[in-house]
Amino acid sequence: MDIREDTYCGLNCGACPIGMANASGDTEALERMANDWGSSAADLRCEGCKSDSISAFCRDCRIRGCARGRGLEFCFQCDAYPCEVLLSFQADEAPHHSAVLANLEGIRDVGLRVWLAGEEKRWSCPECGLRFGWYSKRCRQCGTELRNAVTEEKELKA
Repeated sequence: MDIREDTYCGLNCGACPIGMANASGDTEALERMANDWGSSAADLRCEGCKSDSISAFCRDCRIRGCARGRGLEFCFQCDAYPCEVLLSFQADEAPHHSAVLANLEGIRDVGLRVWLAGEEKRWSCPECGLRFGWYSKRCRQCGTELRNAVTEEKELKA
């Protein structure tokens, strides 16, 4: 399955565990996540934020609804950027949300294609190149310690 990795708010669906499992067809991982979260694997079917097939966790996203309603590809295209909804999202309890403004600035500055290439490198193990997700602590292939969203959030707040 092809996953569209860019989002309206600047998250990278390519580092989302749900997106990664869908992209690779890893039904066992989807079942495990669904069980952990009290959901069903069908609720986790997702092709990315900008597709018509999104996980249950993202269906009611205010940012997605706003951007789609305004015909925008990215929040930075809005006259109200950065709005209170986006700022609140960035500052909530989910570490992977903390990078959205930096990511949007990166997309605006270098363009989507270059940003996505950088994100692919960012979310790949520096030793073996295996892709990993926002909360992976160690590479599942070679064991290398990874710089994940928790580490990144600490760096952004420093």
